[in-house]
Amino acid sequence: MKTLYSIAASALLTVTLSATAQAQADDFPNRPITIIVPFGGGSGSDASARYFGEKMGRILGASIIVENRPGAAGAIGMMAAKKAPADGYTLVQGGISPSVVNAVLVKDLGYDPVNDFVPLLGYGRNMNVLAAPADSDIKNMADLQKLLKASDQSLNVGTFSTTLQLAVSWMGDSLGLKFTNIPYKGQAQVLNDLMGKQIDLALIDLGGATSLLRQGKIRAIAVTGEKRSPDFPDVPTVKESGASDYVLYSWNAFFTRSEVPELVRAKLADAIKRVMTDPDTINNFYSPKGTEGVPLSSEQMRALQTQEIERFKQVAQKLGIEKR
Repeated sequence: MKTLYSIAASALLTVTLSATAQAQADDFPNRPITIIVPFGGGSGSDASARYFGEKMGRILGASIIVENRPGAAGAIGMMAAKKAPADGYTLVQGGISPSVVNAVLVKDLGYDPVNDFVPLLGYGRNMNVLAAPADSDIKNMADLQKLLKASDQSLNVGTFSTTLQLAVSWMGDSLGLKFTNIPYKGQAQVLNDLMGKQIDLALIDLGGATSLLRQGKIRAIAVTGEKRSPDFPDVPTVKESGASDYVLYSWNAFFTRSEVPELVRAKLADAIKRVMTDPDTINNFYSPKGTEGVPLSSEQMRALQTQEIERFKQVAQKLGIEKR
C-alpha cells in the first residue's frame, strides 16, 4: 500500500519530468537539424525534403541540412536515422519503400519501420507514371499491350525502389505483360537512361518526372492513381487499362526516432503543417509537380502505414514473392 510520502514523491517526479520535457521543447531547436533522405538527388522525395527543409528552418529559427543517404532501397538512410540520437535533431523522410515495402520484401532489414520510428505528419503524395522515351514506338498503353501480347518479348523497366520493383511485377501480372525490372539507386539515373533509350520504360515518381514530361523529353504511358492526373488528363490509369485493383501512390512523411520527446515532435509537426498549408506551397510547389497534400496526423499516418504494409503483403503473396 502506498504511503502518503510515496504518493507525494511520485507526483513530484511526474511534475519534474513534465517541466523538464517542456523546457527541452521550449529550447528546441538550438542547433542545426538534419533531414535524411534515403534516396539520391533528382527524386520527388529529395525535392520535397529540400523545399520543406528551407521553409521549416525559417519557422523554427534553425538551419536544416538535407543529407542524401541512398542505397539498399532506402535501408541505408533509415539505419543512419536509427543510429542518430533520439533528440529531434535528425528527421528521416520515410516514404512508402523504406517505411512499408521493405518490411514486406526484405529479410534482416536492420530496422523496424513501425517500432523504431514515429511519423510526425503526412504531407504529400504523388501517383507514379509508366514512361517511355519521347520517340519510342510505344505511344500509349494500347501500343504496349499490343506489342507484348503479340510476342514473347519482355521490355526492360527502370525503377529505383523496392516499391516500384514490386509495382512492376504487380502491373505485369495484372495486365498479362512481360517486364524485366532494371533497378537503379535514384530517379535521376533512371530518367537519364530512359531519355538515352538504354531502357524501354520506367516506372517513376510523377512529381519528379513532371517537368520532363511537359518538355516532351519523355512520354507518359499510364499513371497509377485512382483517377487520372489533372495535369495529364489524356494519360489513362493502369486501373482503367485492365488492372481493376491497381492503385499506387508514393507518399511522403517525416519520421523521427520513436523515443523523441512528444513535445519536440509536436513542435516539428506544427512546422511541417504550416509549410504544407501555406498558399505558396500549394500554388508553387504542389500544383506544378502534381502533388496532393495529405495533412494526416501522426496517428492517421501510422494507420495508413500499417494498412499499406498489410496491402503489400497480400500483393507479394499473390505474386509468390518471398522476403529475400
